[in-house]
Parts: sequence; structure tokens; C-alpha cells
Amino acid sequence: MNKQQKQNRPNSDLMRYAGWGTQLFVSLGLAVFIGMKIDQWARFSMPLLVWLLPFFILVVMIYQLVKDTSKKKTDNGQEEL
Repeated sequence: MNKQQKQNRPNSDLMRYAGWGTQLFVSLGLAVFIGMKIDQWARFSMPLLVWLLPFFILVVMIYQLVKDTSKKKTDNGQEEL
């Protein structure tokens, strides 16, 4: 890896995690909104899907984060598990 690639790497990591955070925020917002609409349509006595859909989104996103960050990159750019 040359000097230019090493300097750009922290910025790319920052952008990757900022993108992941934005994706998480938007996904949770949509899950709550969709859960509210389905709960209103189904007329549940308690807000069941308002709680379950965001929980499901969190589980999937945490799994995705662990999967993405568990890969180690070697000096020549190849990934190791």
C-alpha cells in the first residue's frame, strides 16, 4: 500500500460508518412508521409492530455490522476471515 492509499483509508472508513449510521437511522424510522400504519390498520390493542419491526431491523443491522467488520484486510488488499 502506498502513502496516498494509507492517508485515504481513514476517510473511507469514516464515510463507510457514516453511511451505515444513516442507513440505520432511516431504516428505524421507516420501520416505526410502517409499524404504526399496520397497527392502525389491524387495530391491535397495543402497538405490537411498532416494537417488533424496529427490533428486527436492529438485529439485522447489528448482524450486518459484525459480519462486515470481522473481515481483516492484509497489506496486499486481500481479505482474510
